[in-house]
Amino acid sequence: MLTTETKRIAPPKRLMYGPGPAMVETRAYEAMAQPIVGIFDPYFLEIMKEIQAGLRQAFGTENEKTFMIPGGGSGAMEAAIANFVLPGSKVAIFAAGHFADRITLMAQRQRANVARLERPWGETFSETDAREFIKQERPDVVTFVQAETSTGAYQSGRNITAVAREHGALVIADCVTSLGAMPVELDAIGIDVAFSCSQKGLSCPAGLSPISISPTAWEFLLKRPELPYTWYLDLAIMAKYFEAPHVYHHTPSAPLYYAMHQGLAAIEEEGLRNRWERHRRAGEQLITGVQKLGFEPLVKNPADRIWHLTTLKPPVGLDEVQLRQALLTRYGIEIAGALGQLAGKVVRIGTMGPLASEDSVTFLLDALAACI
Repeated sequence: MLTTETKRIAPPKRLMYGPGPAMVETRAYEAMAQPIVGIFDPYFLEIMKEIQAGLRQAFGTENEKTFMIPGGGSGAMEAAIANFVLPGSKVAIFAAGHFADRITLMAQRQRANVARLERPWGETFSETDAREFIKQERPDVVTFVQAETSTGAYQSGRNITAVAREHGALVIADCVTSLGAMPVELDAIGIDVAFSCSQKGLSCPAGLSPISISPTAWEFLLKRPELPYTWYLDLAIMAKYFEAPHVYHHTPSAPLYYAMHQGLAAIEEEGLRNRWERHRRAGEQLITGVQKLGFEPLVKNPADRIWHLTTLKPPVGLDEVQLRQALLTRYGIEIAGALGQLAGKVVRIGTMGPLASEDSVTFLLDALAACI
């Protein structure tokens, strides 16, 4: 029996057409092979500073408090909830998918009073929905998912944030899937706290999760009547590492930082709006092609669809598990099944980063046609 002492790593090559992790930018892979330096090394601190600047651009914000959570997207979600939701406070959650449900669980663990406005999975919320819900609940915090990974629905937040601000509520947005591939625009929309991940629209390996905090939210955090229950995810402590004199909090992974730096460099080189447009075109091409094959988009309104993550109902009689297995076995293509109440009913296809191109979408459509 082989052990780690004798076995060399040789993973199969996959084409990651799922909801994430997505394909990694080549230059990000290459960056990870560079020498490790210390976490207070001037070179590393400069890399960190440049990453923060790149993230501000991708988020569409001037927020000084923009940095990286050492963990996956759900770690950043928990950091946002644990720091800005107080025990006994009222949290209003716009819920139409798996990750709104996860926010709910986290808020409940903070001993908050949770109010949910629910819609069928795949739908979004109107300004009327937001106005009536927020007026009724008068929450301290409002949360929504900008790009719901479980359904493929996109909710910019414009229908929600203005109403929340009228009532003095902080707004927390899950931008895990939107960042880097379509508009996030924190400042223009009026989002106070936004979190994301590295392995989707940023085309990097998982393990670092960006978060951005408005001055209003940061002031709230510093004036909390009690410390957050979490130490590791206490953002007031963590932030001190990202600014002079760089107080030690955790040991960041240099290779992951190198990768994110180069992922953001690729975005800057392409141009953020050009990148958005490339993802939009690829998504439209995919929708057109899969409809000809008999698939039906879960999200009915084209304006409400995530450009680079498409959730589809398979043709009647097509087993989605067998389809996914055939794609993996015959073409090395990974697409995903569903989460929660949609399990077994839909497939989720991502066209992110390097795969958001006409040739890549055409290849996927040909493979789908051959496997159904």
